[in-house]
Amino acid sequence: MVFSSIIFLFRFLPVFLILYVLAPYRAKNFVLLMGSLVFYAWGEPVYVALMLFSAISDYLHGIGIERALQAGGKGRAKALLVSSLAINLALLGFFKYADFLVGTVNGIFHARIPTLALPLPVGISFYTFQTMSYTIDVYKKKVPAQKNIIAFGAFVTMFPQLIAGPIVQYKDVGEALTKRRITPEGLREGLGRMVVGMGKKVLLANQAGALYEQIAGWGSARLTMLAAWIGMLCFAFQIYFDFSGYSDMAVGMGKMMGFTFPENFRYPYVARSVTDFWRRWHMSLSGWFREYVYIPLGGNRCKRGRQIRNILVVWMLTGIWHGAAWNFLFWGLWFAFFLILEKLWIGKWLEKRWAGIGLLYTWLLVLGSWVLFSRPSLGQALVWAKSMVGMGRAGLADRAVLYELCSNAALFVLLAVGATPLPAKVGRSISRRFREIPGIFWQMLVFGLSVAFLVDASYNPFLYFRF
Repeated sequence: MVFSSIIFLFRFLPVFLILYVLAPYRAKNFVLLMGSLVFYAWGEPVYVALMLFSAISDYLHGIGIERALQAGGKGRAKALLVSSLAINLALLGFFKYADFLVGTVNGIFHARIPTLALPLPVGISFYTFQTMSYTIDVYKKKVPAQKNIIAFGAFVTMFPQLIAGPIVQYKDVGEALTKRRITPEGLREGLGRMVVGMGKKVLLANQAGALYEQIAGWGSARLTMLAAWIGMLCFAFQIYFDFSGYSDMAVGMGKMMGFTFPENFRYPYVARSVTDFWRRWHMSLSGWFREYVYIPLGGNRCKRGRQIRNILVVWMLTGIWHGAAWNFLFWGLWFAFFLILEKLWIGKWLEKRWAGIGLLYTWLLVLGSWVLFSRPSLGQALVWAKSMVGMGRAGLADRAVLYELCSNAALFVLLAVGATPLPAKVGRSISRRFREIPGIFWQMLVFGLSVAFLVDASYNPFLYFRF
């Protein structure tokens, strides 16, 4: 089940919210847990047991770690923490990376080890990181262990952010799990945020994604230089509006339920450096790696050589977190290279230059990264990259791509403007002047258009579901 579907919008969500709002306060976590399990089981009935096992394991480990610390047994607490992390990483590694490792071994040694061909449990990368951060924080005494298994289960399985984030750490919602308020204002604001996210997904991301798929389907023989650039721009806008739209919907639904989820995007396509881009893109993931990997390795407070090592480790892990394939590893290393370059040499230079230079520099590097990210293999990524620099077989342009460029000109304008803070600024200005009436009308219009598009839509994936 996806958020941008008729069955979710008109069946699951209304029924869930009615039960959730009417439930006594003590029963709200139970309603949330049951609703989340139904939501997950709709598409992944087999792997509900895996998610519950992970939740119960970390629930017990958290209590064990806290009790060991209270008894002065830091060694036992550390052993329990290692046990918790090992179980989480083993599950993630087995289901996500086993076939990749087997394929790599087969390729290097010309072996014939059969692959498992297991489907990837949806959302496993997200809820694994959430539960890992919980046991680490209990060990560091940053949060108390959750004694109520229903409340902890609700935290792990919470359906708004379960499938594709944002990565919600326990310290973000721990207090709200036991003390939160459901208010008309929260419901109204949450619904508005959800509608904005749905508009991003259905009206912008899906249209950009359909054009990208069309161009990608032409094959290398027809992929002109202009087509390669337009296709990659479409993918760049698709993945931004797709993922930020999902995050907006998640944050909005969380607010409706009395939770405050962390923001995940802050207009990354107006960034003026790669460093700035990653302060704005998928902020919950970059924050997780900074807090639980980069800083424990020494962060910036060490010699230059170790700083470079720390950045490489974090971005190799970031790349491989996104997918079990070599192109994702090189995608992470691509960003590592330019982050190191900016940290050690050109970062301050970029800050002093005209903003347009930094913007163009960042856009070119990010588009280059999306070539690695979007294509199924390194070989196909190389073919696309060659076309972008005029080394492809199809030349510079043809009638087909010129037709698509002209017929989708209005879409490109909407995508470009929508990726900036301008629409939000205009909306706030209008709301201050005319109060809430235009905002409500605009939300109704976006919702109505989104539903109309969904009724006829045949292209409606969420890209980050596969991670």
